[in-house]
Parts: sequence; structure tokens; C-alpha cells
Amino acid sequence: MVRGKTQMKRIENAASRQVTFSKRRSGLLKKAFELSVLCDAEVALIIFSPRGKLFEFSSSSINKIIERYQSKSKGPGISKRVVPENEQNHSKEETVDMAKKIELLEASKRKLLGECLDSCSIEELQQIENELEQSLSNIRTQKNHLFKGHIERLKEQERILLEENGKLREKMWVASLASTGPTAVITNGRNFRGRDRIVHRTTRKTNGPVSIRKMIKDR
Repeated sequence: MVRGKTQMKRIENAASRQVTFSKRRSGLLKKAFELSVLCDAEVALIIFSPRGKLFEFSSSSINKIIERYQSKSKGPGISKRVVPENEQNHSKEETVDMAKKIELLEASKRKLLGECLDSCSIEELQQIENELEQSLSNIRTQKNHLFKGHIERLKEQERILLEENGKLREKMWVASLASTGPTAVITNGRNFRGRDRIVHRTTRKTNGPVSIRKMIKDR
């Protein structure tokens, strides 16, 4: 039977939780003992059960191991506390500067929209007016550029459609001549408006030369 993966969350059932604690506590104590023996390491393990019962293991005196831990952690512990504090102060300064910039931008935006102008001097109002005129000029220039490009694209589409229309008319004329039977001499050209024109001359089909007498007799 394949064991399912254990979900890392609190076991709600009290009996199951106690059984799991006993099994895993024994396994953890065994692993700590093996680590100390196989690797000649100083190991100290302290466990408190959910009911507050103490379980411990140490390869030597647990008090000596704790004192050694405290002596080793004092120096690095100070630097670890100082670095985050400096970073926190730097982050606070950046936040304050960013808040000031945002406030200035919001005030400038309100002035450009014509709001909060009572506290502005004549020079400030003149500067706002110049900025608005420059903005309008840039907007008009960009709009005219877009209009020009759109018109050029429409003209190109018109030229392509006229050429396709001329080709289709020519094909239709040739098809109509082929269906009616008379021969035609077709000449393509351009009129003064730039459109296609087709000049044609038809001749009657005859089976052979006609004699003068027959022509007189027919009359």
C-alpha cells in the first residue's frame, strides 16, 4: 500500500495528534543521537510537548552546549540586528522623499486643471499658461501628423481600387467579345482623368470573297 503525502497542517484530532507526536519525537531523538555518534558533533535537542512536558537530548552537558551557543550568537546577533535597522531607516527616507514628489506632482496637476490657483503668483500663472500652450501645440502637431498619414493611406487604397476596377472592366469586355463572336481590335490607353478607356473596331465575319454581281443582285 502506497502512503500518501502528509499535509503540513495541524492535526485536528487530539488522539491522532498525540500518536504522531510520540512517533516523530522518538524519530527525532534517534536522529540526534546518530548525528552525534557518527559525525562526532555536539548536539542538543529540547522538545516541549503540547501539554508542556519536557524532552531533551544532549551529546554532552546540555548547559555547556547552551552556553557555547549563547557565546557564539552574541557577536553575529548584533550585526544581524543593526543591518535591518539601517535598511529600515533608508527605506523610510526613500518613502518620505517619494511622498513629497507625489505631493508636488499632484499639486502641479491640479494647477494645470485650473484648480487651486488662488495661491499662485503672476509668474506662476504665466508659467502654467506657457506650459498649457506648449502642450496644445504638441497635441495639434501629433494630430495633424496622424491625419496626414491617414489621408495618404486612403489615397493609396483609392489608387489600388481604380487599377483593379480597370483590369476587371477590361476582362469583362474581352469576355463579352468572345461570347458574341465578332473579332475586335482592342487598344488600351489613358484619358485626361487618368482612367482606363478601351477603343475597339469590329468587322463582320465573311465566309469568302463576294462578287460584284451578287452584290448588285442583292440590291
